Amino acid sequence: MKYLVLLVVLAIAIGIWRSRRAPDANASKPPAPPLALPQNMLACAHCGVHIPQADALMVGEQAYCCTEHRRLGPV
Repeated sequence: MKYLVLLVVLAIAIGIWRSRRAPDANASKPPAPPLALPQNMLACAHCGVHIPQADALMVGEQAYCCTEHRRLGPV
């Protein structure tokens, strides 16, 4: 009976030891996706909030953050 208890304790200790080890070098993580490129930021001509150029509503050289500010025009 003592040997059975010793075997169970040893099995649990080995299991805990294996779970805390550092991962193998062969099981490397996949490479991280590349970061997005920075975008130009433009200030809204009405309120001054900065928005990405791709999201801006342009009227000539003036940028607006939404259709309401575009309708109201520059301040």
